[in-house]
Parts: sequence; structure tokens; C-alpha cells
Amino acid sequence: MFATSLGDGAELRPLEPWQAGEFLAHMDRARTLVNEHIRFAQLVTDLPSAHAVLTSYAEKQAADGGRILGIWLDSTLVGGVLFPAFDAEAGTCEVGCWLEPAGTGRGLVTRAARTIIDWAVRERGIHRVEWLVSSENGPSIRVAQRLGMTREGVLRDNYPHRGKRQDTEVWSVLAPEWRP
Repeated sequence: MFATSLGDGAELRPLEPWQAGEFLAHMDRARTLVNEHIRFAQLVTDLPSAHAVLTSYAEKQAADGGRILGIWLDSTLVGGVLFPAFDAEAGTCEVGCWLEPAGTGRGLVTRAARTIIDWAVRERGIHRVEWLVSSENGPSIRVAQRLGMTREGVLRDNYPHRGKRQDTEVWSVLAPEWRP
């Protein structure tokens, strides 16, 4: 197992099925904040579902189609970043993130996303990295901006969440534009 320092007592590490209990406890702390804009926390409601989510990402990683990494702050899992989609042959991927309240306002997602984007572009030859975000999720939009991404457009009313349809902004950065 590896760990990459994000500074200030934070580390980025693989998040694996054997960590389902820790992942569930984290999601219980993160649920309200995460559910505000995405369904991710709704997938993790008990130990079997936490294990299933992490197993699905382990399978994606084995097939080179995605992966999930956790952000630990002072040895406590407080969030993560992931590649929900990763297509090395096409040279495209999507990056996503989530945090619990204890991890917000510290720049952890920006540093973690920068780390995995740099890996995708430099090590795997990814040409296009996408960031899809609810138009109402200001903190995530600011991360895309800090990463030097370009807002390409809005998918109107494409994402049903919590009883209403949301707009999704599409942000991206291309390999020639990437500056870690």
C-alpha cells in the first residue's frame, strides 16, 4: 500500500474493500454534506453496501476503468477523490470528490485532485480530464477553477436529485494545458 502526503497531516491512499467499516463510519459523518449535491452517500448505508461500493471500484481499477482513493487527515478518513470513469485508450477520464465537514476549508480536495490528475496525465497519457458538478455546488466549482479547468457548458436539468432536477456543469483540462 502507498500513501502520498498532501501536507498538513493529510495523506492520499487507496481505499479498498477491507476498509469498508472505516468507509461506512466516514460516510455516516459525511452523509449530510455529500447528499446535498450527489447521491454517493446514499449508496453507502450499511457494512455490506460500503463493501460493495469499494469492491466495485476495486473491480474498476483491475479493469483499468476507474479507481477510488481516500483522504486521511491525522489518521482519520475525511474524504476522497475518484475516477468514476477512466478510459486510457481514448485518453479521457472523469475526476470526482467528496468530503465530510471535518475536511472542508483546508484545500484537501484541490491537492488530492491535483495529485491524481497529474498521475493520469503524466503517467497514463490521459489527454482530457473532466469534472462534472452541480451548478449549485460552489465549493466544487471553485476546486475546478483552482485546478485550472475550463467551464465548457451546462447540461440543463440532467441530474435528478432530492426530488428536483439539477443542472450539471462540465469542466475540463487538456494535457497541454495541465500545470501541476
